[in-house]
Amino acid sequence: QVQLVESGGGLVQAGGSLRLSCAASGRTFSSYAMAWFRQAPEKEREFVAAMRWSGGSTYYADSVKGRFTISRDNAKNTVTLQMNSLKPEDTAVYYCAVNRRGMIFTLIDRYDYWGQGTQVTVSS
Repeated sequence: QVQLVESGGGLVQAGGSLRLSCAASGRTFSSYAMAWFRQAPEKEREFVAAMRWSGGSTYYADSVKGRFTISRDNAKNTVTLQMNSLKPEDTAVYYCAVNRRGMIFTLIDRYDYWGQGTQVTVSS
C-alpha cells in the first residue's frame, strides 16, 4: 500500500511563491510516475504536472508551464511542486498522485494512489 501526504499549502499574494511537498511511503518508487492535480471550488480536478521517478522526464499543463516546476528527492521519497508567479486562478486544493506503471497521464483515472490534498489560496 502506498501512502501520500501533501504539505506546504497556504495563503499567498498574487505574484508570490509556494513550495508543495508530497511524502511517499509504503513502496519503492523507482518505477512509478508522480503527478500533481488541483481542484478549485465547483470545478473538476485537473492535471497540473507529472514526472517519471526514473529518468525524471516531466510534463506540465499549459496553464502552469514556465511558472511551476516538479522535482523529486530520491533520498526522501518526496516529490515537490515549486510554484512561482502565482495567480488567483491557481487557488485550489492540490493533490499528489501515483501511477504504478511509471507512465505520465493527464487523466485522473490513470492514477492509482492519491494524497488527501493541501489548500493553496492566492489573493489578488
